[in-house]
Amino acid sequence: MTFMLTTKMLQRFQTQAKVENPRYGQLIIGPPGSGKTTYCNEAYKFYRELGRQVGVVNLDPANDNMSYEPVINVMELITVEDCMEHLQLGPNGALMHCAEYLEKHIEDWLLPALRKLSATHNYFLFDCPGQIELYTHHNAMARVFERLERERYSLVTVNLIDSHYCSEPAKFIATLLMALNTMMRMSLPHVNVLSKADLLRKHESKLHFNVDYYTDVLDLKYLLEKLDDDPTMRKYQKLNEAICSMVEDYALVSFQLLDAFSTDSMLRLRNHIDKANGYVYKAGEEQTVNSLLACAVGAESEAVRQQNDVQPYVE
Repeated sequence: MTFMLTTKMLQRFQTQAKVENPRYGQLIIGPPGSGKTTYCNEAYKFYRELGRQVGVVNLDPANDNMSYEPVINVMELITVEDCMEHLQLGPNGALMHCAEYLEKHIEDWLLPALRKLSATHNYFLFDCPGQIELYTHHNAMARVFERLERERYSLVTVNLIDSHYCSEPAKFIATLLMALNTMMRMSLPHVNVLSKADLLRKHESKLHFNVDYYTDVLDLKYLLEKLDDDPTMRKYQKLNEAICSMVEDYALVSFQLLDAFSTDSMLRLRNHIDKANGYVYKAGEEQTVNSLLACAVGAESEAVRQQNDVQPYVE
């Protein structure tokens, strides 16, 4: 897995070295309530302080409670409320229609709006809809992302999952399957994030294992044993075993912990994201291949990683 990602990153570096003004983006996805809009707001302020030319693009046509000022807002094109009123659709159907409408108008609305910002912005946070079916069963958003890549945007999918799911084995396994499905369908560099990690202390007594068991997605057979203790879940034993086996076979899913209000936490997540979308390899930086590989692989000891990634969130 590390070699595959490293090769992908080096390919991006070689491509970006030929681009005079490379552009980067984070595609913020995740279920409703996972903290996408909060992350976009805090990340915008965080990256501005770092000196990046960053802007937030709202692609959620139902996001009427934004705490940031978007540079582009899909609600100026279409809204879920209007679809429900005029097309007599339910909330889910309306959101899917909005995604299809955005895809239809990417050439005459989204891309021209992004091009107008090219002189002042080169880094974008795309606040995406929260309906998970848009990334696991529907193709409109994937085609929008693919078109952005063809426009020479170096993208990474940042998938936010509420960290309290770690406290319930059945929900955590469902989260793993959902994350794997999304990663494979989006076909983009991908960073899975356990958001609201500062609240893990409230659920720590319910965790069956140490936090790194969940972030690193270690041997899932131990989690299956906890499911077998639940009479309701015991009858799905073979199905649960098959799901866990598939997740382990691909060996792609792992998580980063995030407290969006912690500078240290945002810095560590930034390092992972910058490696994934190639920002760390941006054109103009004098770096050798060896130094790029060292940066991509990382050289932290397990003790240092534990101290920085786990200990801030649990007792």
